Amino acid sequence: MASPRDRVGNEGTVRFEALVTAAVDGIMVIDAGGAVQVYNPACERLFGYAADEVIGHNVKMLMPAPYQEEHDGYLAHYHSTREKKIIGIGREVLGRRKDGSTFPMYLSVGEGVLNGRSIFVGIIHDITTQQAAERRMRELQAELLHVSRLSAMGQMAAMLAHELNQPLTAIANYMSAGQKIIEKGYEAGKERLREALSRAGDQALRAGLIIQRMRGFVSRNESEKNAEDIKAILHESIALALPEARNIHVDVHFQKKLPAVLVDKIQIQQVLLNLLRNAAEAIEGQPRQALTIDTTTKANMVQISIADTGPGLAPEVLAQLFQPFVTTKRNGMGMGLSVCRQIIEAHGGQLWTEANPGGGAIFLFTVPQASVDEDAADV
Repeated sequence: MASPRDRVGNEGTVRFEALVTAAVDGIMVIDAGGAVQVYNPACERLFGYAADEVIGHNVKMLMPAPYQEEHDGYLAHYHSTREKKIIGIGREVLGRRKDGSTFPMYLSVGEGVLNGRSIFVGIIHDITTQQAAERRMRELQAELLHVSRLSAMGQMAAMLAHELNQPLTAIANYMSAGQKIIEKGYEAGKERLREALSRAGDQALRAGLIIQRMRGFVSRNESEKNAEDIKAILHESIALALPEARNIHVDVHFQKKLPAVLVDKIQIQQVLLNLLRNAAEAIEGQPRQALTIDTTTKANMVQISIADTGPGLAPEVLAQLFQPFVTTKRNGMGMGLSVCRQIIEAHGGQLWTEANPGGGAIFLFTVPQASVDEDAADV
């Protein structure tokens, strides 16, 4: 007859086996040498191996290269140093199915003792669907950013056509002047011809730079953050957004020794173009048309502010200004500032607005400084 202790032990074993069998996630137990001792039905579904094909074999058979070759070394290192790399932490890793294909999974590992021997319990959660959803979300966000850039380009089309018209007209005038000089006599007008051709070349370069700025801004690329000079980004954005700002006084202040920033240059240009165009439209028709751009450092961030002398923003508009489909423009979609906030927050910064004490509005945002060891990996 079984003793009470034996009955409790047997009942515990039955409960454990029932829980492991019914679990949705994979549950696996390996011994100190890496041999699989427990392999539940969920593991069979995940890896494609039946339990009798795995139990008793080294768990590395369920790992792709190079982890398969390195696993025994990891286990030996842990036994000798007790240094934990994954035990008690959990991380995303790849599993290898019976057919050789791999899948992403979140692996949580705990350590225990059974019958005086060390064991490791692994809980495996398949994150294939989750990663696919995250990937699709990133693709949709990239599409939204691209459409937003195209929308901004549409709004600037007439202005840019006018900007391109200037160097092209100048080229035509210089070439016409050169033709007349040649007709009157090349030798007599050699210096004037050389000057006309030189100026025509300068204007052609100017037109090329305008087109290059357009191509770089509107191109659809994967988001890539690099150490960038915020001064250069600001100057390029101003040249792109306000090429004909003859009636607007633009005052730019740079903090001394301004550090580089870790950003996606095109995305930050998109934010600046939106804010600059909004500010230019806000001051249109105002007695004083001025924009003040300031840069400063705050902790490990760089802060950029754009202040205008427009009429300012009503309190009811301020409360929902960054929400999608909220706009103060007659034909606006209300997506510009919402996308801008998404971009800045994706960089780890913030975007907000304040009232300008001198009248108008101030839009401010922060982006992270780039440090020399930004790419250093944790060991």
